[in-house]
Amino acid sequence: MVILAIETSCDETAASVTSERRVLGNAVYSQVLIHKKWGGVVPSLAKRAHEERIDFVIEEALRKFALTNKILAGPAATFPPASARKKLRAVGSPSSRVTHQNFINATTSYIDHIAVTYGPGLAIALEVGINKAKELAIRYNKKVIPVNHMEGHIYSCFTQNSRGNPKRPFRFPYLTLLVSGGHTELVLFKDHITYQILGETVDDAAGEALDKAAKMLGLGYPGGPVIERLSQEVKNKDFYLLPRPMIQSKDLNFSFSGLKTSLFYLLKKKGKEKARRHIRELASSFQEAVFDSIVKKTETAIRQTGINRIVVGGGVSANYNLRTRLRALTEKYRGSVIFPPYPYLCGDNAAMVGVAAYYRAKKGQFLKNLGRLDRVPRLRLGESK
Repeated sequence: MVILAIETSCDETAASVTSERRVLGNAVYSQVLIHKKWGGVVPSLAKRAHEERIDFVIEEALRKFALTNKILAGPAATFPPASARKKLRAVGSPSSRVTHQNFINATTSYIDHIAVTYGPGLAIALEVGINKAKELAIRYNKKVIPVNHMEGHIYSCFTQNSRGNPKRPFRFPYLTLLVSGGHTELVLFKDHITYQILGETVDDAAGEALDKAAKMLGLGYPGGPVIERLSQEVKNKDFYLLPRPMIQSKDLNFSFSGLKTSLFYLLKKKGKEKARRHIRELASSFQEAVFDSIVKKTETAIRQTGINRIVVGGGVSANYNLRTRLRALTEKYRGSVIFPPYPYLCGDNAAMVGVAAYYRAKKGQFLKNLGRLDRVPRLRLGESK
């Protein structure tokens, strides 16, 4: 089963061709440089960038699929690489357009279904991917599989390269920790496409808190990688003992808004010059407070559920310090922890959407009425289209 997957939930325009868990062709266009000067994602700019790039990204994923699998012959096989494509379009000759369409038709004939993220995310960003999925489904007579963005992050941990590596068998159930810019959740992953939310953030997500802290510290956007680097320079130590909100609560929910407020008043008390001199210590202390909350809540979840097999997905899962702490936690309970096997799978991507879609397709969860496909910005795990 070969699936063309599309992802436009926030600020990454992504497309991928997958077969079961294997990624056969993948392309991602990052909008970081567009949003960097604004200190965060601007929805209207995100939508425009998606619209400008989505055709190119899909074509690039299809081209990589074609080259990897050597499926094309004739004119389409010699379709020029990306470096020459711009020149051909500028010339606009009939022959170049014909060759281009031959390429699209030839590769799309190998696609069985189309998958697309329909939530959660920015409404006007989701709309771009959904509209493109509808367009392709109608043009090429394909069934559509709507996918929850967060379940994509879960399946990112089990995604394989084109050769089928790494070979990770499923051993249900799993305790899943999702940590991204928009979400922080603990989820019981009972079986394929079967989830139960155990706890979630009541305000800011972990990634969002790190970005906001970076902005207060004058470190720019995105903030997570910068804070990680500065924290490593001072050995990831906690110098200021910032609070750990909700750490004593018996539930599995998270809160990071109060932590952000504490940093604000600490910086105000220190003043700009002193804060600048201690920027590494401040960054490290904030990161330690965030990760303490995450690790301790995860430990509470292990105790409550008795499950010691952990799956970790989302952009913050790329952080080396967090990975180290979660590995130590699972060793303490004689368990195991799984992270996305390749760096690009930590961030938003379409490969994870295609893999999740495969397991939905196996259960026959295709969209029955294309007209009903619409964006659901606040979609939760367990809800279905």
